[in-house]
Amino acid sequence: MLTRQIDLTLLDSYSDDIPSFLKKIYAARGVSEVQLSLGLNKLLTPNFDQLDQALSLLEIALIEQKHILIIGDFDCDGATASVVAVKSLRMMGSKYIDFLVPNRFEHGYGLSSEIVKLAIKEKQPDLIITVDNGISSFDGAKLAKENGIQVIITDHHLPSDTLPEADAIINPNLKGCEFLSKNLAGVGVCFYLFSALKTHLNKIKYFSSNGIPLPDLRTMLDLVALGTVADVVRLDQNNRILIDQGIKRIQAKQCAPGILALLEIANRPAQTLQASDLGFAVGPRLNAAGRLSDISRGIKCLLTSDMNDARRYAAELEAFNQKRKEEQNRIQDEAQAIVDEQDVSEGKFSLSLYDESWHEGIVGIVAGKLKEDYHCPVAVFAKSGNFLKGSIRSIPSVHIKDLLDLVDRKNPTLIEKFGGHAMAAGLSIKAENFYTFKREFSNAIKAHLNDQIPAVQLLTDGELEAFDISLSNAEILKTAGPWGQGFEEPIFFGEFEIVDQKVVGEKHLKCRLKLEGSSQVHDAIAFFQVPLESKTVEVAYKLSINIWRGNTSLQLMVEQITS
Repeated sequence: MLTRQIDLTLLDSYSDDIPSFLKKIYAARGVSEVQLSLGLNKLLTPNFDQLDQALSLLEIALIEQKHILIIGDFDCDGATASVVAVKSLRMMGSKYIDFLVPNRFEHGYGLSSEIVKLAIKEKQPDLIITVDNGISSFDGAKLAKENGIQVIITDHHLPSDTLPEADAIINPNLKGCEFLSKNLAGVGVCFYLFSALKTHLNKIKYFSSNGIPLPDLRTMLDLVALGTVADVVRLDQNNRILIDQGIKRIQAKQCAPGILALLEIANRPAQTLQASDLGFAVGPRLNAAGRLSDISRGIKCLLTSDMNDARRYAAELEAFNQKRKEEQNRIQDEAQAIVDEQDVSEGKFSLSLYDESWHEGIVGIVAGKLKEDYHCPVAVFAKSGNFLKGSIRSIPSVHIKDLLDLVDRKNPTLIEKFGGHAMAAGLSIKAENFYTFKREFSNAIKAHLNDQIPAVQLLTDGELEAFDISLSNAEILKTAGPWGQGFEEPIFFGEFEIVDQKVVGEKHLKCRLKLEGSSQVHDAIAFFQVPLESKTVEVAYKLSINIWRGNTSLQLMVEQITS
């Protein structure tokens, strides 16, 4: 295990307002006291490249009551972004606003030619706005323009050297874009666009002239928080503000009934909501619809203002989620069997797996699980029409979008299309090219890592004294979040004695641990852990709060336990 290095200059700079227990944790994450402020007034201003063009197009579209169509993505980030766009435009007086989300099995990802054809046939839009997609949609954008449809692309994925033919592109990752945070999720980009539009329209007295109440876009922050957490983007100060403010609204039940209905079905109380609940309870239930069928059910769940409707949609999403779990378990077992049969050297730098029975909506989750188990980039493919569609999950030392760029340049006919960001990507290849891709992918990673397998070390915040392992410190940490990628929840380690242990739920280890040199005994839970023979163990753990039958107590959430 590695211990985070503490920035001593930062440590000395904190005021006495910050609990001493937290100071080392913050200093180890390189965060100044100013960056800890999570008030809305600290949000960055929307100085995106091409913002003026987008605002002008939207102003005219609203004044002339043009038919506006939102084209989203089939995941939680895309669903929440679609809802933010629809709700914002309705609040701003649009009478002809609608959404259309690609079905991943029929239309492919993003603003494809197929989804544009469907939009023309069914919706006849004057203006298309993409949310959480579009930056790699060259053919679809071109087709829309050829049919006289204006196109605004809002996206956060990394662009190529060339850009689609659009009237405006809002993306913090555009070359030359001066927006300081490059880590916004798709829903964050969307929220910023409509916040800027509200300010612009207010300046020209659009709302007062048309008798429209001034929209309060803070009512969208629950959705922004959900999409941002679910997309696992880096939690810089700007994203933490968006999440924190959204969570506070959900805790106060000032949020979409759909979010409350999904929390209800997941048995997570809104009042004690944490960012992890959005990531592990709400997000997967929305994603399940997009993985197995159509994310539009999830969008309708988040759009409705009626709690009964929300509960009905949530029940449908839960059914999809149960089916997703079954399919995921099957594919994971079969993928593991393939890995077990491979020569050990084959999986050193990457894993590429395929079976024609696998479900293209599930392979991304399986890739993520295998990546965690084997600590290397993993590509898992499923059959999709005449092609194989793959999802890749990567490790911090391999920027997967850049690596696919390299593979594509060296092998121009190998990959049909691809897109993504540092840690995740999607691609299509011909079935006959699978083994060629597997070889080239592995070779590119091997070369990138200079033939050195990255050492995998759990990064911790060091050992705690016995008096620091307390419920009060667990409560401090709970309020110090939101935690996530780039602002990781603290993990501590220590030598413990196992007082007793038992298996619960068939596969989890519930135990009581005593820190060496202390008489205090703590409840602990280790998921997917078999009982240990040794009495003395080294444990990496998080401080968590367990609420059971009205009683609140400290529980150690075990991340790693070794004898």
